[in-house]
Amino acid sequence: MTGKTLTRIDLSEAVFREVGLSRNESAQLVESVLQHMSDALVRGETVKISSFGTFSVRDKTARVGRNPKTGEEVPIHPRRVLTFRPSHLMKDRVAAGNRT
Repeated sequence: MTGKTLTRIDLSEAVFREVGLSRNESAQLVESVLQHMSDALVRGETVKISSFGTFSVRDKTARVGRNPKTGEEVPIHPRRVLTFRPSHLMKDRVAAGNRT
């Protein structure tokens, strides 16, 4: 692994190069897409991107956990968590990248 992180700026630069929008329009487009995705997730909706994967929100119930250092039982409060499930195409593509 290279340790490189893909950022919003990288995405907007790719849109600029490949689509031909201005840099400002490209940045606005990327922000708009990410905002729509996050708004849908906040509402509890599922975001499915074909050939990429599915983002969804899951409710976790309260439970009792244990501090591994002290062994003390600690209550874990109910919460919502974001999950991502990659598509089979994405899994295959990533696995193919491992073969060097």
